[in-house]
Amino acid sequence: MVKKKSAPKVKETLDITDELIAERRTSLKMPKDMKPWMAKTIEFIDAKMLITGKIVSWACLPLIFCMVYEVIARHFFGRPTLFNYDITRMTAGAFFMLGAAYTLSKGIHIRADFLYRNWKVKNQAKVDLFLYILFFFPGFLVFFLVSFDYFYTSICGRSELMECLGGKVRIQRAMDTTWMPIMWPLKICMPIGAFLLLVQGVSEVLKSYYAFVKGRWP
Repeated sequence: MVKKKSAPKVKETLDITDELIAERRTSLKMPKDMKPWMAKTIEFIDAKMLITGKIVSWACLPLIFCMVYEVIARHFFGRPTLFNYDITRMTAGAFFMLGAAYTLSKGIHIRADFLYRNWKVKNQAKVDLFLYILFFFPGFLVFFLVSFDYFYTSICGRSELMECLGGKVRIQRAMDTTWMPIMWPLKICMPIGAFLLLVQGVSEVLKSYYAFVKGRWP
């Protein structure tokens, strides 16, 4: 008699910790025991980021249209385009940068939280508060300054600001494709996205402080 191998046990319940972390961000209303100025600040910032998220989400439409058009033109008619690749990557880059703050407001950035998820709320908040202050704000402040210079250079080259305002403008174009699109519409998304992330970071710090004090997330 050959013994049949027993089937591996299947977990009866799924681990939905990640979903719960994102789900707690569905409401814009803060708890009543939060200080009024904190609640108003968080609600104001999160409401504005919700608006930006809805606006930026429309970037999916031209992105999808360009990809579908290129596939059909290339494979069915043998007429690949010069511009679709550049439009696709620029739209995807803008979508990524401008939507990052909204994604942070909903707590759905990718994170290696296999340890974090099992901690007590106060420990989670303590670590978040420490990392936001020590790394997030300095890092994105530097990124904002560097990306703004990156955008400025795409319009004015290396000339001085007053020369640029005086009419000596040198518009930068992409040199890796024959279409050579103008680059400043894409590069301006970088400082804007960094600024929005810094603003949303204020909301996240206040939420972390509340969770550290109260032992529960708002």
